[in-house]
Amino acid sequence: MLAPRILVLDDEPIIRMSLAAYLEDEGYQVLEAATAEHALQLLDQHDIALAIVDIRLPGIDGAEFIRYACNKDAALKFIIHTGSMEFRLDESLRRLGLRTSDIFCKPVKDLSGLAASIGQRLVYNVQFA
Repeated sequence: MLAPRILVLDDEPIIRMSLAAYLEDEGYQVLEAATAEHALQLLDQHDIALAIVDIRLPGIDGAEFIRYACNKDAALKFIIHTGSMEFRLDESLRRLGLRTSDIFCKPVKDLSGLAASIGQRLVYNVQFA
């Protein structure tokens, strides 16, 4: 059985690459995108279980990406990884299944907490899909 595929969407190369490297070490398949537009193309080309999404992006922002992505794949799970301390989930994102516990502020000091959240979201997805 193949490991779940995770998409890391972040316009900051160092953050994107370090998250990808960590997740690969955890056994996941990882795709990377610097823009929401590229990430949407990857969703058309690959089966992705979960996306880690930065909110502040050039072009389409992360919240709008999540809305578009849900239209493409309603089963896709999300974790928000943002440098914005003020970011709060709006009602439209809550309706898509995001919770406050799915928001991680940059920089994440202990990536094991992020990995645990990913594992919980993916286990939930497998058990109830």
